[in-house]
Amino acid sequence: MTNPFDPALFRPDAISDDTAKLNEQLVGLLTPLPEWWVVGAEVTRDARRRGDGPFPVAVKSPRARTITITGKDGNEIPLRVIAPANPRGVYLHIHGGGWVLGASDLQDPMLERIADNTGQAVVSVEYRLAPEHPYPAGPDDCEAAAVWLINNAKKEFGTDAITTGGESAGGHLTAVTILRMRDRYGYTGFRGANLVYGAFDLAMTPSQRAFGNRRLVLRTIDMQQFYNAFLPTVEDRRTPDISPLYADLKGLCPALFSVGTSDALLDDTLFMYARWIAAGNEADLEIYPGGAHGFTLFPNALSTQASARMDTFLNGVIA
Repeated sequence: MTNPFDPALFRPDAISDDTAKLNEQLVGLLTPLPEWWVVGAEVTRDARRRGDGPFPVAVKSPRARTITITGKDGNEIPLRVIAPANPRGVYLHIHGGGWVLGASDLQDPMLERIADNTGQAVVSVEYRLAPEHPYPAGPDDCEAAAVWLINNAKKEFGTDAITTGGESAGGHLTAVTILRMRDRYGYTGFRGANLVYGAFDLAMTPSQRAFGNRRLVLRTIDMQQFYNAFLPTVEDRRTPDISPLYADLKGLCPALFSVGTSDALLDDTLFMYARWIAAGNEADLEIYPGGAHGFTLFPNALSTQASARMDTFLNGVIA
């Protein structure tokens, strides 16, 4: 097994030509775009749905269906479901987008892949978004979805073997949800957590602060603006329910942490992996040379490699 902290992984010559080319293309596509906090979150969301900008309209799965549950505030929470005929587990998915811009139906090909390659029913949470619904609305909706799934997975899908995971803000909300389920409900039954370039310190790790202004998907200013939208009245951003890096992490499920070396959130994954292990939990760390934030959502060799590793992990823990 390769040492996950092998210095060679972090050197420029470890970055493949394919990855370097993709990163330059991303910078070129993203740099001219207006800032979401200038034009407004809703305008930016609508533009993404129309395919206005660098990326095409999201492919929608004909296999997807929606379950609606009731949240802690009496609100309706849609759950997007893509499931095989006879699931052997359920994957609770929480999407990314900086707590502001994402949606449960914007990554159907990825959700289909997980369902097909792991045999799990994938349930993606349409949680409320900031700035219209700041903290704790989004985490509350993810908590409500987890509670519903734990109580209804057997009846709904024929299995109560539950894994969970998410990307970026979804990685953050996954960690928060796991901790809430342990602390508020005494539930530690998740089989595994797939934590993909998550934000785990919303007070900002060194890599977030030092990333700078190169528009490789996620810059320092992007993190600051997302946090301000999500936490407009929160001064102590190291509270464990906000920054799970500072939580007591004992008694948690096995986890796979994945991150690229060109990601502003690199430190978040490195630090959280170390704390997860130090708390006595099982965990694996995969570092992808040159991977930008969100690299698993773009068609490239690095994404294919990372996706296969995640499928292997989910298959292993569900077995």
